[in-house]
Amino acid sequence: MALVSLRGYAKHRGVTLRAVQKAIQSGRIRTTPAGQIDTGQADADWERNTGPRAGSSIAFPSPPPRRPAPPPAVEPPRAELGGAGTLDYARARAVHEHYKARKAKLEYEEKLGKLLSRDEVTVAAFNRYRGLRDRALNLPDQLAPVLAAESDLRRVHEILTTALRKLLLDFADAATPNG
Repeated sequence: MALVSLRGYAKHRGVTLRAVQKAIQSGRIRTTPAGQIDTGQADADWERNTGPRAGSSIAFPSPPPRRPAPPPAVEPPRAELGGAGTLDYARARAVHEHYKARKAKLEYEEKLGKLLSRDEVTVAAFNRYRGLRDRALNLPDQLAPVLAAESDLRRVHEILTTALRKLLLDFADAATPNG
């Protein structure tokens, strides 16, 4: 197609010069090495890489119903990068909206009380296991007088086993939601 200046392309598109400059800076359209714009290529790039603006007075026909697309990958593969190193606008927008929805879901679940802070869980686990350690270290002091009075080794074994079993069952029962 025709090669035009930035101002000429702005007039061709019916937009401001600043809009054309922003499109070039963001990689939505490209210029030739001489700084001119190929109108055919730029029009195609503009349509593909520019989404509708919020509050736009242009009425777009409603798209035909489609099946929902699978959620985008966590990080788009390098093969999907455009020529100027930028993602296709629609793909970038889809990734952005996907993460926005995931963040909203997490915030909702946190408000419902389904999620806890990692720091809170770490502190609670530390305190819980510290308590178990302290109780286990106190067993010899608690059992020493009883064991000293026993001469039967089977009875000593039974006392030790019972004390350890009670300690561990109490620890496990306190960890259950209904315990």
